[in-house]
Amino acid sequence: MLVLLPPSEGKAASGRGTPLRPESLSLPGLAAARAAVLDELVALCAADEEKAREVLGLSEGLRGEIAKNAELRTAGTRPAGEIYTGVLYDALDLATLDTAARRRAGKSLLVFSGLWGAVRVSDRIPSYRCSMGVRLPGLGALGAYWRAPMESALPEAAGEGLVLDLRSSAYTAAWKPKGELAGRTATVRVLHAQTDRTTGVEKRSVVSHFNKATKGRLVRDLLSAGVRPKNPAELVEALRELGYAVEATAPAKTGRTWALDVVVTEIH
Repeated sequence: MLVLLPPSEGKAASGRGTPLRPESLSLPGLAAARAAVLDELVALCAADEEKAREVLGLSEGLRGEIAKNAELRTAGTRPAGEIYTGVLYDALDLATLDTAARRRAGKSLLVFSGLWGAVRVSDRIPSYRCSMGVRLPGLGALGAYWRAPMESALPEAAGEGLVLDLRSSAYTAAWKPKGELAGRTATVRVLHAQTDRTTGVEKRSVVSHFNKATKGRLVRDLLSAGVRPKNPAELVEALRELGYAVEATAPAKTGRTWALDVVVTEIH
């Protein structure tokens, strides 16, 4: 199973680990594209702070992120699973998984990134600021830029197994599964179900902030249980056995993905 995750805007400090070794990152087919983005981002942030702030869409209070980007090649690194923070990653809480579950996380979790394309949680990277929505002056919109290199790298990473796609919309722009691969890909939406006290009618709404927490817990539970669903139908059954209320819609035709609704009655 390959699980696709969004990154987090906020990130932990780089720490004192060894500097970046691009050749050590997973998905080597993305190496040339990563080098091009890294070169332009570092050059932009080192040369013109004001322009960099505008391009990256940073507020005045985040000006310090520009200097951090300018030093990406020499900054310390940490595993990506420690660099990414925020609601989803707090709920996932990789550090407290047992050894077997952490090993499964290293093999199955892939985090999309405007700078790196995609990395595994075990890949060592520095802290950075560059979302998929950024449009670099030379390379253009990163969502569109990553599509070509992802075309071969992602199907190769997925192999013959299930793909669980938990990315946010900004990151789905970089890669969409096609053909047979789409048929074994499941996307997840989290719905909050509430019953009207007057009418007794159930109403559902899409949650945003708590959507991330639910997805983080869902991935954690799958990793902890050690289940290995081979396709979306098996994933639905596995999630139900773990206590999730899941409603699934199978694709009506080739090239479409499965749509899974995880229904919650409490949001936290």
